[in-house]
Amino acid sequence: MQMQPPAPPLTVDRDPVRSPEGESPLPRNQSPLLPKVTGQGEGYVLRTNVDEVVLNCTVLHGNELVPGLKKEDFQVVEDGVQQKIISFQHTDLPVSFALVVDNSGSMASKRSAVNEAALDLIEASNPQDEAFVVNFSDEAFLDQDFTSNVDKLRRALGQIESRGGTALYDAVAASADKLVADGKHSKQVLILITDGEDNDSTIDLNQAVGRVQQLSGPVIYSIGLLFGDEDMSRSEVKQARKALEMLSTETGGVAFFPKNLGQVDQIAAEVARDIRNQYMVGYHSTKPTSEPGFRHVVVTAEARGVGKLTVRTRTGYFPAARVTRP
Repeated sequence: MQMQPPAPPLTVDRDPVRSPEGESPLPRNQSPLLPKVTGQGEGYVLRTNVDEVVLNCTVLHGNELVPGLKKEDFQVVEDGVQQKIISFQHTDLPVSFALVVDNSGSMASKRSAVNEAALDLIEASNPQDEAFVVNFSDEAFLDQDFTSNVDKLRRALGQIESRGGTALYDAVAASADKLVADGKHSKQVLILITDGEDNDSTIDLNQAVGRVQQLSGPVIYSIGLLFGDEDMSRSEVKQARKALEMLSTETGGVAFFPKNLGQVDQIAAEVARDIRNQYMVGYHSTKPTSEPGFRHVVVTAEARGVGKLTVRTRTGYFPAARVTRP
């Protein structure tokens, strides 16, 4: 994949006086999280000095999570060259979450079940986790900045003004930028919930994926509510499914497609288990950090007495470690 131009910075108007907690939801009459993406960024500095590549890896035997593996059970290959693993963890690390939820008109009847599932996911997580809420339609609004307060997240998810189109790719790019720039924790996850195909973004799918990869950004878990919409043709459903699968697969996550709203809470619980049971594998690349271009990564695992294992992680990265505001 070719490197795409970076998305623009988040432009969020905040209250001039912050609350004592510093976590007040933004009034709905303020500027959106992301006005329109033009593909040329300003206001951020991409640092191109990657000291360590860190991969969050989910290991499966069939559909079951595999615990108890050791560092020597893993192998990392970057662009065909085996790498030396220098760090390894299998603990419940705290996570910085982005809850990115479709607020377009077709989601009105689905939001109650979606909101409860999203909150259940957070409540099943590490007490040190933090999350922010983005509701998006043709624009994306930051309705709650980073917080660990579930009541504040509930209020933000309740900001339902279903209308307009679906600028999904813009919302993903902007939310990934915010996670990397402002998140306290190095382990970062974006939960994307939508019921349709992007029809209003100013960047395309490849640019959105490329942006997350440039950031060495979050793992994306997608929940596609692609059922019961008579306004979507079969080809539109297929395209929406393909886009969510690509966003998730390329970043090391999973795309889920429930058949009804009753399955959403079960999916949220599965996502929580997946996140809580990952292995963290780190290595120094054998390539110089000054060498540009996308680097393909493959991780495998083998263990005595266990059958064929599947490792799910991001497919690669660009040598640009972090985004910071100047």
